[in-house]
Amino acid sequence: MSEQTLPTTARAWHLDSRPEGRPTASNLSLREVDLPAPGPGQLLIANEYLSVDPYMRGRMSDKKSYIEPYAVGAPLDGPAVGRVLSSHAEGFAPGDHVVHALGWRDHAILDAAGAQKVDPNLAPLPAYLGVLGVPGLTAYIGLERFAKIKEGDTVFVSGAAGAIGTQVGQIAKLKGAGRVIGSAGSDQKVKLLIEEYGYDAAFNYKNGPVTEQLAQAAPEGIDVFFDNVGGEHLEAAIGALKLHARIVLCGMVSQYNGEKVVGPRNLWNLSVTRSDILAFMFSEELDLQPDFVREVGGWLAEGKLHYRETVRDGLENTLDAFLAMMRGENVGKMIVKL
Repeated sequence: MSEQTLPTTARAWHLDSRPEGRPTASNLSLREVDLPAPGPGQLLIANEYLSVDPYMRGRMSDKKSYIEPYAVGAPLDGPAVGRVLSSHAEGFAPGDHVVHALGWRDHAILDAAGAQKVDPNLAPLPAYLGVLGVPGLTAYIGLERFAKIKEGDTVFVSGAAGAIGTQVGQIAKLKGAGRVIGSAGSDQKVKLLIEEYGYDAAFNYKNGPVTEQLAQAAPEGIDVFFDNVGGEHLEAAIGALKLHARIVLCGMVSQYNGEKVVGPRNLWNLSVTRSDILAFMFSEELDLQPDFVREVGGWLAEGKLHYRETVRDGLENTLDAFLAMMRGENVGKMIVKL
């Protein structure tokens, strides 16, 4: 594509109003916006794959959080993989594929410092938004630096069939865990956790109290809880802790839409078991990224690590993909293909 035929407009999803509870189509709209020519040090990118993730729901609210909220009236953003159409930056050429943070749109102008080149010959492009992207890195950091898996540990993962949870269970086993247990929201996902992702046990949290189902799956208790859900799951895990256990807080999807907070009412058990409750932000732990690329890349090449993606087609379906992901309709990473 020549400079003369470069696109001058883009379509981008905008936040029109802050959601009350679950977001709806009235809160977001797809608009056409002007696309300026890239300036010095900038890239023009045609997005090919977009990521939708649970943390984006938090950014639609204006509550204090670990990341700035989306501005009302402005375009949304998020991880994306795209192809460089025009480069005014050293080290990037038209045709290169990059990962960047200006998703929720079909074209983007950004500083080259915000783009990272990826090789489609090493892994399929969507993988750089999932198993080789932020979800995979988050799982790796949470286990390696915070859970500090020891040989024989019993590990419980909530939201285990999601983009992060599917990787947590597998990496924990590869790091020496003796038993890995997962919770998910359907019998089909439970079956996948055991048959495809190597979980030793799994249960559908909709089939009964989490505390009771966890007790059946881990009668001797748990050493590590990797939490993507919060609420009832967190309370159940605190009640099942062994001595010197570790809880790693990754997400609280049960509370992202303003639902009534449930539990935990048993925090004293942290003192009884002398256990740690730990939280982290992956962007503050990026010194582990080279180890992540080396280990996870190696496991993928050896066929030791499996992943799935749920793909929706079309920029116009990005909101539908996001809402479906928030309802738990995805297995693995939810991706939008443009």
